[in-house]
Amino acid sequence: QVQLVESGGGSVQAGGSLRLSCAASGRTFSSYVMGWFRQAPGKEREFVATISETGGNTYYLRSVKGRFTVSRDNAKNTVYLQMNGLKPEDTAVYYCAAGQHPFSFLRTRREDFGSWGQGTQVTVSS
Repeated sequence: QVQLVESGGGSVQAGGSLRLSCAASGRTFSSYVMGWFRQAPGKEREFVATISETGGNTYYLRSVKGRFTVSRDNAKNTVYLQMNGLKPEDTAVYYCAAGQHPFSFLRTRREDFGSWGQGTQVTVSS
């Protein structure tokens, strides 16, 4: 298991940008596929993006593709989610999650990820 701590959430107006960070503990960060999920009030937690262990492959929810970018720095044990062109419907608590090798970056079910952060709130106003 790896411990995860998100940061970088906040309140922005529509069209604005935020960069979320997720810091991981442990020496095996590079063996994890990392994912971002979000949960809006009254809704199920949904997949947003994943990134492979080396960062060479990424996968996105269709509605955020082209606006959000997931990246990672294995030397810093950190994964990022750059969010541009934010919309009110992006408002949610955002969570990072880790899936330990062997794990495909194409997996999007929350049940497949073994470690979770506590979440960070993102609020986008119109």
